[in-house]
Amino acid sequence: MSEDQSRTTGNKVDRRKFLAGVAVSGAAAVTAAESAKAAILPGGASAPTPAPAARPTYAMEQAESGAVHNPGVSVFPGVTHGKPGSDYMVDVLKTLDIPYVITNPASSCRGFHESLVNYGGNRAPELLTAMHEETATAMAHGYYKVSGKMLGSLCHGTVGLQHASMAIYNAWCDRVPVLMLTGNSMDGAERRPLVPTLHAAQDPAAFVRDFTKWDDQPASLQHFAESLVRAYKIALTPPTEPVLIVLDEELQEHAHDPGPGFTIPKVSPTVLPQGDSNAVREAARLLALAENPVIVADRATRSQRGVELIVELAETLGAVVVDQTGRMNMPNRHYLYRRGGTVAQADVIIGLELTDFFGTVNNFIDSAHPTHGTIIRPGTKLISLTMGDLYLRANYQDFQRYQAVDIALAADVETTLPSLIEEVRMALDDAGRARVAVRITAAQTQAARIRDNDIAAAAADAWNASPISCARMCTELWPLIQNEDWGFVSRDATFGSWPRRFWNFERQHQWIGGPGGHGQGYHLPAAVGAALAHRDAGRIAINIQGDGDFMYTNSALWTAAHHSIPLLTIVHNNRAYHQEVMHLQRMSSWRERGTDGGWRVATTIDTPNVDFATLSRSMGVEGIGPIDNPNDLVPAYRRALEVVKSGQPVVVDVVTQPR
Repeated sequence: MSEDQSRTTGNKVDRRKFLAGVAVSGAAAVTAAESAKAAILPGGASAPTPAPAARPTYAMEQAESGAVHNPGVSVFPGVTHGKPGSDYMVDVLKTLDIPYVITNPASSCRGFHESLVNYGGNRAPELLTAMHEETATAMAHGYYKVSGKMLGSLCHGTVGLQHASMAIYNAWCDRVPVLMLTGNSMDGAERRPLVPTLHAAQDPAAFVRDFTKWDDQPASLQHFAESLVRAYKIALTPPTEPVLIVLDEELQEHAHDPGPGFTIPKVSPTVLPQGDSNAVREAARLLALAENPVIVADRATRSQRGVELIVELAETLGAVVVDQTGRMNMPNRHYLYRRGGTVAQADVIIGLELTDFFGTVNNFIDSAHPTHGTIIRPGTKLISLTMGDLYLRANYQDFQRYQAVDIALAADVETTLPSLIEEVRMALDDAGRARVAVRITAAQTQAARIRDNDIAAAAADAWNASPISCARMCTELWPLIQNEDWGFVSRDATFGSWPRRFWNFERQHQWIGGPGGHGQGYHLPAAVGAALAHRDAGRIAINIQGDGDFMYTNSALWTAAHHSIPLLTIVHNNRAYHQEVMHLQRMSSWRERGTDGGWRVATTIDTPNVDFATLSRSMGVEGIGPIDNPNDLVPAYRRALEVVKSGQPVVVDVVTQPR
């Protein structure tokens, strides 16, 4: 049958409604037969045969959906003859290393959805269900930061893409690749009326083009094969970013013969650029001659090898590493690790994939009359090593303010570090090696002092208070997990950085950083995605979760329960958007209006209080709490770890101090 013929047989009919119609038709037939039997009364007398109950017709269902019924078209749709286009799409997808596609299902992707399940066997990739496109995309975000593998987020048309947009922006700012897929019907003469047309666009990618790296709307199956492979390669080439492929509905749903020349191109991984040898040599010379070199790292690593290289560079120089925590860059118990500070006394600073070099060497005072200025010494040499210089967009300001540097190496950190380390070793003379030894001794002494101060601070930080202190919420968990294979799947800046102050982070997968764009709603679904990656690797995933962010995307819990994704979530339940509390208090103070309660308006999450344990149980996740007695923490954590080890998610609701 030709493509034109297949269209006239009704293949454009809504398949879900057709199946419902078939089911109702079968039921009606049974009912009629039973009625005929019942019409024979005892003794052979006949009774009036009751009229069969009215049943919905296909035309009625179409009318309810807003579709126009054409009396000239058969009520029952035909069948597809030949291989549908979406089967070919799945063939292409299966050549790529994409283990999961996450979706909230809808009509614009129904052909692709059906092919993934029935033709593709729901394996490699496996289709996972999310309750919202933002959740689906944030899960893919978290998964990549643990596994290094990109996932697909399948969205319904323009509205699904709008739902996903916040999560796409977070991934964009965080330099995380996500394969965004969305359905669209370009042909206005063929697309279904009302809702399908409302959710279509001439250029659906336009909405997110400013914060995606590349997009395409393939018009043929060969075009799709080449574009999907290209998108995969572009997304995974640093700086890694989200990409978008638009799936044409007609191409998905109907049988298509791509022709004898149809081929699926292989992925040709890009060899990442290494820094220019002369520039690397000059950078090494400056670092080797420095009295006080400092390394600052943000999104520098993507593997354990990257962590090991940063440690090697730091030990070779005796230079402290300021970890800005965009990724796991440096073991936090290493004597050269620092959480912040230390750049003020540096004479050479090398920044490794810094999001904000300007903010690293300048301060900003947020006051009624804001000021900013440099915090480094005059003459301090600045070296930048980043792929960010190779790719910038104009509209969204994720690139921060411009900072002039002395050497700008537009290259990949992990690829360039081996040659930089070798050049540093060659540039160090006897005097340089002596300076390194002195710096190492000083750093070891300072690290021991910082550790002692953290222990003292935790004990002094309202240890026995109720609501529970953030220090106790975090530190009570550490003895229970220190001998496990674990990963922390959230950031800790909003509760005192206590995990990084007390726990022992050694492996790259143990820390994934924050949301990138700092959009609310990221943390819980990203934690579920990261936990999925940890589950596949046999590890325990731990999420300490803000209460306000939890409420944005709490349906991610259902996805975790439905797909048996073990995740220990501890809710830092301070019953407020506390960052905004502090903003409002600051504004009131500047304006001399007092801080006696106005800060509570539109910032608190109470009256009523949210019971996160009950909310969790409603979605099939075990909930523990609310806990406001610090002595109840350890028993609750022990129970939670039992649940996670059994392969299921769990939520512990801890009522806490503000910070």
